Amino acid sequence: MSARQRHRRFHPAPSRRSRPLWRAALAAMGAAALLAAGAAHAQSAPGLRLAGANVQRHANAVLSLMAYSVVPDLTSSSLSINNTSTDDPGIVMSQLGGGFTISKSFPLYLEGAVAYSRYDPTFIATNGAESRAIPTRWNTFSGTIGVGWDFPLTANKELVFRPIFNASLGNVSSDLSIGKFAVEQVTDRQLNFLDGGSLNAYGLGGSVMLDWEHYRENYEIDVELRYTNIHLQSFGGTSSAVTGTATAQTANLWARWRAPTGMHAFDRPVRYVLELSHSHYLGSQAGILGFNYLTTLGTGLELDTSAHEVFVTRIRAVLRYVFGNNVSGVSLGLAVSF
Repeated sequence: MSARQRHRRFHPAPSRRSRPLWRAALAAMGAAALLAAGAAHAQSAPGLRLAGANVQRHANAVLSLMAYSVVPDLTSSSLSINNTSTDDPGIVMSQLGGGFTISKSFPLYLEGAVAYSRYDPTFIATNGAESRAIPTRWNTFSGTIGVGWDFPLTANKELVFRPIFNASLGNVSSDLSIGKFAVEQVTDRQLNFLDGGSLNAYGLGGSVMLDWEHYRENYEIDVELRYTNIHLQSFGGTSSAVTGTATAQTANLWARWRAPTGMHAFDRPVRYVLELSHSHYLGSQAGILGFNYLTTLGTGLELDTSAHEVFVTRIRAVLRYVFGNNVSGVSLGLAVSF
């Protein structure tokens, strides 16, 4: 039944005999009571409400997706998942980041990463009699910085232990892609977040890393073993009805082999590159996309531009194959060294 009802007007039928005054008064009181009951019923008819606490659940889920982005990680630096068999088909994540140690004599380690992700959930609004799908677009921007220190474990300082303090800041904004006529019928206060709302989040945590850099004239080997734990907490959103928490925990092994191909460019040898990366997700992001680990195999070429006065010293292009539980794909990565 529609929430809006028309009130009927009651007109007493004409009578050949005039009614007594008390009967006319009772008739008027009865008509007024019927009108009041109809108005009360119209006001009490429920409007459309979001089915279940799905906005809160999705808020926690989108912070869990942010957990992929706040951890500097090669395997999840670029993900795009489309599944048209579900109501939430669109997930896109991209990350750009890097890190370096200032020098062997002053081994201060600095890292940073910025990331963007888009999540397209669909919500259902219902009043018990009718239902309406409400598609939305959630855009997430996040940034992470890290400060660490290298403690050498060997005399030549090729192997170091690196503790890192990490801090993250992110924002989730919602874009309601639906007509205003449907918005006006939804009385749920969670709509305040869906209709152009935003959710901010900060993260604090840290990482520990073992880093081995074994460089020789004929080849170069880099191996990193890292564990990261960052707790994400929402703050300062536009709607008090939606909050979120998540924990980003990732264990990662990354290795790279570089060696000359025999070709030359820019007065330096052209190197071929082989890469391996494996990440195991242990925190809130584990399993939310259908997998809890990802492995990447890559191969590419590297140009050495250090012989010329340019801003970068090396440029790499690597083609990668990514696979995990129920997921696989390919990507092309570009990287530079300074």
